[in-house]
Amino acid sequence: MDEKQALEANGAAAAVRPFSESQPPVENTGDLKENRVSIEKVGTGTDVEEEEDDLYRPLLMDPSIPHEENPLTIRAVVIGCVLGSLVCASNLYLGLKTGFTFSANMFGAIFGYGVLKLLEKSGGNIPFIGGVFGPQENSIVQAAATGAGGTGGIFVAAIPAMYRLGVMGEGNSPKDDIGAIFTITLVCSFIGIFYVTPLRKFFIIQVARELKLMFPTPTAVALTIRSMHAGAAGSIEAVKKLKCLGICFIGALVHRVGSYYAIGILYDWHVFTWIHIWSGYTSWAMNIESWGWYFEWTPAFIGSGILIGLNPAISMFAGSVMAWAIIGPALVHYGECIGIQATDDPKWDGYYSFSSLKNLGKQTPSPRYWLLWPGVMVMVCSSMAELFVQYKAIWSGLKSVWNQSCGGINDMLVSRGKTNAFFAKHGSNQVKDENVVEDPFPPEQQVKTWMWALGLLVTLVAAMIIFHFQWDTHPGLTILAVILAFLFSFLAIQIGAVTDTTPLTARPKASQLIFGGATSHSGYSVEHAQKINLVAGALASGGADMSTALVSDFRTGFLISTPPIKQWIAQSIGSFVSVWLGPGLFVLFTSAYPCIWKPFTDEEEAAGAHCPFLVPSVSAWAAVAQAVTDPNVSIPLKSGIFAIVMGVVSIIQVVVRHFWLVGEREKYRKWLPNWGAIALSWVIPAPVFANAALLGAIIAALWRKYNMRTWDIYGYAVAAGFIAGEGLGGVVGAILTLAGVDGNTYGSMIACPVDSC
Repeated sequence: MDEKQALEANGAAAAVRPFSESQPPVENTGDLKENRVSIEKVGTGTDVEEEEDDLYRPLLMDPSIPHEENPLTIRAVVIGCVLGSLVCASNLYLGLKTGFTFSANMFGAIFGYGVLKLLEKSGGNIPFIGGVFGPQENSIVQAAATGAGGTGGIFVAAIPAMYRLGVMGEGNSPKDDIGAIFTITLVCSFIGIFYVTPLRKFFIIQVARELKLMFPTPTAVALTIRSMHAGAAGSIEAVKKLKCLGICFIGALVHRVGSYYAIGILYDWHVFTWIHIWSGYTSWAMNIESWGWYFEWTPAFIGSGILIGLNPAISMFAGSVMAWAIIGPALVHYGECIGIQATDDPKWDGYYSFSSLKNLGKQTPSPRYWLLWPGVMVMVCSSMAELFVQYKAIWSGLKSVWNQSCGGINDMLVSRGKTNAFFAKHGSNQVKDENVVEDPFPPEQQVKTWMWALGLLVTLVAAMIIFHFQWDTHPGLTILAVILAFLFSFLAIQIGAVTDTTPLTARPKASQLIFGGATSHSGYSVEHAQKINLVAGALASGGADMSTALVSDFRTGFLISTPPIKQWIAQSIGSFVSVWLGPGLFVLFTSAYPCIWKPFTDEEEAAGAHCPFLVPSVSAWAAVAQAVTDPNVSIPLKSGIFAIVMGVVSIIQVVVRHFWLVGEREKYRKWLPNWGAIALSWVIPAPVFANAALLGAIIAALWRKYNMRTWDIYGYAVAAGFIAGEGLGGVVGAILTLAGVDGNTYGSMIACPVDSC
């Protein structure tokens, strides 16, 4: 695989982003040390010319592409918002099931190309529909899609966690609290966009080469857009990608909807339940079934396995074996943890639930609660270790920010006929390098200072008012949340630009720990402290997520030569759409499946009630909030010891990999376990998703090995189609449930344990 293929593989793989619990680092499939890529420039003829692109400057485009006077078109924004809405719906469904969400940039780029190419050919000169379609307009589509698909995070973690802890709504359902949900979504969506805008030039242009900020995923999106617009050959390959994505999208959608009516046959294969039935209802098979060992034909997680590669997938599967085949059963055997009999029906004797998070601090915990803390500890330790091993880059970045700030102040003073020796001295320390790229966009194409400054001021004031009156949060704590969001953003963008792995876990957990300390001994009741912990953590994490997405869009637009103001407006419009779409979808899902926000009672569970959503992120946020605010909730001693040991082990591995496995020894890095993926498997209370991801990773590995050419064309389109298709199928399933025509009413639960899947 050449370097261009490596970058595209690395970037496309990073399109899968587990939201809050972890992001398993993607499998690096090539050497990107030189940060230069050999590109085949395909013209309109048959000659192929080898060129080298400097990926710290705008890409060289096909000279036959017409000039795009205004790429920010109505059709591009509308199509981008529609595609982003599909991803938003998918993210809510998949995030509630597993804690994962997915980026909309690659999906929007490929699908947007197909739709706008069709409009270009059929629209003629029709206003707003016809007209030439170029790469800059393509980048606008993916920017709008990224904005529209990016606010699902708070709905798969903090908000349902507040309902589960009883600190929101006072008996209301999410439908009753829709106004409050709209307002927190609005603040979380825009606060990050406004405060990160002035950092565009710093991250994308001024220090990118010095700090080796490659931004693999946004760069891969830009390369994909350029390749699709590279003459006739690029157009042919783009059509192939589009057809493949569409077929997989529709296939996954139909499969998911159809499976609701025969879920034990088309979706969940409970092999040990089958053995239990065939063997005359013996209990040993149900003991294994109780730990979640079945296979789920989930296109989304087969697709995610295609993207993440073998190392994270194998690590995740190995972690599941450790947790749910070794550690968990041993804990129950020795009385450290307990399981709950799932039903009184003697036919299903031996079927237990080991995932309860009820009555914490009042009874012996479940294996899920015991394993939650080692999982969280390893995620935080490995993420923070990855952050701190980049200390040189962080220090250089901080110095550069300081020097540029001093230089800007000095220039302002000089323009007024004044001088200051301090600012003049430190401002002159800015790096002077002949390779430094000048911003290619004139001032009129930049985001105006008044736009982001006024927006930030208004949003900050609105946040303090909204959080004070709706969430009983002191304005000072709201400002603290915004400051944390900014700091998390600065670090996450810089580390993600180098490694393509952002510390998603560290952000929410660190904010929860900080707010736990901020509210302790301050006279707050436990419920009030938990509400502040979750809502402030949501603001800090949500703001950091949106700011990271915007800088990624700026990187893609920079390479494609799209004016920053156009990118900024497109993502802002997409984000505004998601402010209304996200809460609406959340109400849809919680109305169809109340178990998302209101767990089943013991009586309902004993009667065989089953929730189709595992909500691992919700459980983790709620558990951390309880642990840092409720003196009656404690971490089991042995769980805490094991968590500390595993956290230290994960830190040691990061240090060894970064400082010792270099040079000739770098080839051994691929054999190291992925501790982020292992920890994720300890948090998700079943190994079912690890099984599906491993299958997808094996398929991708064999595909790459035996037919690399077709993989380059179809591989990521298959994965993107599978992921988005199943997610939308989940939305259709919620609608069918509300209409009373779902699988529970007209389908069959044959081959399911306790006659329920």
